[in-house]
Amino acid sequence: MNQLNYQTLKDQGFDGYLLKDAPERVLQFGEGNFLRAFVDYFIDEMNEKAGFNGKVVLAQPIAPGLAKMINDQEGLYTLFLRGMENGRPVNRKRVISCVSRCLNPYEDYQALLDCAKNPDLRFLVSNTTEAGIVFDPACQKDDAPPSSFPGKLTAFLYERFQLGLPGFLILSCELIDHNGEELKKCVKQYIDLWGLGEEFARWTEEENTFCSTLVDRIVTGYPRSEADSICRELGYQDNLLDTGEVFGLWVIEGPQSMKEELPFEKANLPILVTDDHTPYKQRKVRILNGSHTSMVLGAYLAGQDIVRDCMADNVISGFMKKTVYDEIIPTLDLPKEELTEFAAAVTERFQNPYIDHSLLAISLNSTAKWKARVMPSLLEYAKRTGSLPKCLTFSFAAYIAFYHNGKEQGENCLVGRRGENTYEIKDDQWVLDFYFDHRDDDAAAIAHAVVNNQRMWGTALAELNGFESAVAAALARIDAVGMYQAMEECVR
Repeated sequence: MNQLNYQTLKDQGFDGYLLKDAPERVLQFGEGNFLRAFVDYFIDEMNEKAGFNGKVVLAQPIAPGLAKMINDQEGLYTLFLRGMENGRPVNRKRVISCVSRCLNPYEDYQALLDCAKNPDLRFLVSNTTEAGIVFDPACQKDDAPPSSFPGKLTAFLYERFQLGLPGFLILSCELIDHNGEELKKCVKQYIDLWGLGEEFARWTEEENTFCSTLVDRIVTGYPRSEADSICRELGYQDNLLDTGEVFGLWVIEGPQSMKEELPFEKANLPILVTDDHTPYKQRKVRILNGSHTSMVLGAYLAGQDIVRDCMADNVISGFMKKTVYDEIIPTLDLPKEELTEFAAAVTERFQNPYIDHSLLAISLNSTAKWKARVMPSLLEYAKRTGSLPKCLTFSFAAYIAFYHNGKEQGENCLVGRRGENTYEIKDDQWVLDFYFDHRDDDAAAIAHAVVNNQRMWGTALAELNGFESAVAAALARIDAVGMYQAMEECVR
């Protein structure tokens, strides 16, 4: 088969949307699966439906990357968005043509700096992983390139400043809180470290907008096991195949004037520009992540292995829905209609027939996850109602039961048993040591030890009236009748 490129598509008589030539209006730090299935997909849609007429030039944030592969395919790749929508499975294919090229600054740093000369360039996008937005004082301006991403960005902005050209809208997609603000802080530190002057510092502040954003789409990336059959069906070799779920949401904290430059609404894209992205981050963490964390440990002990099968079980899915609609949504302050709409989308996402999302994979580091994703809903519910949320309380007991099954030590894990099978419990070593030390406790003793562990929860759970006794009772019931029946009794 011929490799994917514009000529290959022309020879096939391809009749879909393609944009071969347009000015480079976006510089994107990051060429991986996520940005190509998320930001670049949105830009491609804006090109087709809203006349954005812009190409994206990609830059590898680290030395190993996809630049050669991307350039060999002239920036083209095939994206499949798959999942449930309105109760039906969908599998949408789109050839993405918004990417012009990919730069490797570790081989040609000047090519990256030359992008600053482009007067059409207006937007900078990044996803350099959670570890990407860091200030490293060893990173120097004259390095070619500077080792850190904020260092590269500072050097690039300085190049732009010296040319007397306007600044940028900077959209940070890294998975850290207040990503845009943190990136801006790092840039300011480099300006000071490198002595770049007050005039440049003022230009950076006044001419550039650093936007914090919330990104939400599961991207499953290159479909290794399906790639050969997909390419045969497509009739061309695509080494950059990308896959993700249908659901997508991008919340951008920035000025409303941004909509005039980025025609999201005209293209009918799930992108929201707001003055404060915090409520949407809270909604995602508590409903999407919180429902995962509150459900999966009990569901695993009840006999399930992947999320989709949990949603086909009336007891487990009933537990998840009751948790979300009756106990999590009442703790959030966005309009109820928005919250219930988001929750309904979460249910469809969990039913995705194209993703085998392992419960054990989600169980990794559940102590910190429960604290960050579930405990705020538990405490807020108790504060607002004066009572304990039944399902969230039970989810804490299920968390303890999952860990308390770890009666044996493995390599960097505890080994628990579910029927005839074993499973690995993975968490910070001090957490594993704590549970192993308490492996012989009965329900009341382990409930007391965990609830009162200040390193895990502070004092919040110990001070919550009636919580310890409710958890102990739930654990005793799990021991007596098994997880599945205890969960069923919880949702009655």
